[in-house]
Amino acid sequence: MPKVTFQPMNRTVEVEEGTTLLEAAHHNDIQLEGACEGSLACSTCHVVVAPEWYDRLEEPCEDEEDRLDQAFGLTPTSRLGCQITMSAALDGLVVTIPEYSINIRVDEK
Repeated sequence: MPKVTFQPMNRTVEVEEGTTLLEAAHHNDIQLEGACEGSLACSTCHVVVAPEWYDRLEEPCEDEEDRLDQAFGLTPTSRLGCQITMSAALDGLVVTIPEYSINIRVDEK
């Protein structure tokens, strides 16, 4: 199974292929909000992908880009966790959960 590391908590978890980062976080008690439950209607599952991994992801669709415009602390490698689906090609992926989102503050460090 592929692994993903969530920062700033430096927590690496194994994820079944086909699972989104949002689902992986929720299955592993990692604080990543998903107010719209992955329906691409908000930006609360905003993550920052490590630059060395960003180009390995599929291009964001127009709807995701529109939602990202609403994300707090947007960066050039920002994505929505609900739109990143884990695969063997992403084994070792590293993402950072921003300290703030539209609805919550992440205190886990």
